[in-house]
Amino acid sequence: MAKRDYYEVLGVAKGASADEIKKAYRKIAMQHHPDRNPGDKAAEEKFKEAAEAYDVLSNPDKKAQYDRFGHAGMGGAAGGGYGGPGGMRMEDIFQNFGDIFGDDMFGSFFGGGGGGRGGGRRQGSRGANLRVKLKMNFAEIANGANKKIKVKKYVPCNTCSGSGAKDAKSVQTCGTCNGSGQVRKVTNTFLGQMQTVTTCPTCNGEGTQITAKCGSCKGEGRVYGEETITMDIPAGVHDGMQLSMGGAGNAGERGGPPGDLLILIEEEKHAHLRRNDLDVIYQLHLSFPEVVLGTQVEVPTIDGKAKIKIPAGTQSGKIFRLKGKGFPAFQSYEKGDQLVEVNAWSPQNLTDEEKNMLEKLKNSKNFQPGPEAKDMKEDRSFFDKIKDAFS
Repeated sequence: MAKRDYYEVLGVAKGASADEIKKAYRKIAMQHHPDRNPGDKAAEEKFKEAAEAYDVLSNPDKKAQYDRFGHAGMGGAAGGGYGGPGGMRMEDIFQNFGDIFGDDMFGSFFGGGGGGRGGGRRQGSRGANLRVKLKMNFAEIANGANKKIKVKKYVPCNTCSGSGAKDAKSVQTCGTCNGSGQVRKVTNTFLGQMQTVTTCPTCNGEGTQITAKCGSCKGEGRVYGEETITMDIPAGVHDGMQLSMGGAGNAGERGGPPGDLLILIEEEKHAHLRRNDLDVIYQLHLSFPEVVLGTQVEVPTIDGKAKIKIPAGTQSGKIFRLKGKGFPAFQSYEKGDQLVEVNAWSPQNLTDEEKNMLEKLKNSKNFQPGPEAKDMKEDRSFFDKIKDAFS
């Protein structure tokens, strides 16, 4: 079944503010929360679907990519790769978005049940996202590429396995919340007793406290190091485009979830070709005899070389098209062409003999400009010529 549009899932407009998106998600999540709908699989799937939509639309980088490419931009290296509604795990939802359900009346209605799921014991804080620049040449962009890069970032501490504690005996249950990660407060109102649930301020919701910190990471559960990351970059990316690898960013503190790796594409210049959207442009310089008599030449392309035939009498400025030799569109079957513009080269230094030969030709009838020369004199751009050539 095709995925629903994330804005449709949350019931907000595409231009909705971050606060509107959060409020819409909170409303839907509370409506379909598992504690309110025990055993209801349909409600659980809607709860997960809303969480997936909120995860993307609440993240400026993911949202920008989704707005441009839709669900196609969220798969593989280009996104979180949830794999469909319900693809997120319950523990991820409560861990990442628990603050939305924490210290509000949600826990009051359910005697702390909802608050226990949403604002209860959790792991350490989430790691920060990491942004890297990735240079790609024309061939890699056209065909896609498997790239390996070394990234300096926070990685889990091997000494304590990310716990931040010196050893297993150096971790004790929090005395404030008794290990639940939350504290409850009962208030008497004219409606009766109302219970609120908040994250434990002593352990920050982790349920445990460290009595002796790990000597390697000083209690953080992570150290600054280096990691080699392998990524599959899809064909059709372009300069300035940003992709995302979920969970490949900085490690979180004390076992918290890692951030994402944001990959900014940098397009390397080609020695002979230049890019215009999906098309590739090449300036072909030929001698005067070649354009007059015609010739066959070899031109560079993204993937190598191609031969083209230049008919006799070709005018300078003529554009030839090599169909399908351009760039593919991202996540699409569309493909550009290679455009070859002919430029007749005029020699700067001539011998006396060469000058005499040209003087004889100058007054010849066949060397007099014809009606087509009118267009050659007009100051038209390269793209105007392209429009005329393929209209």
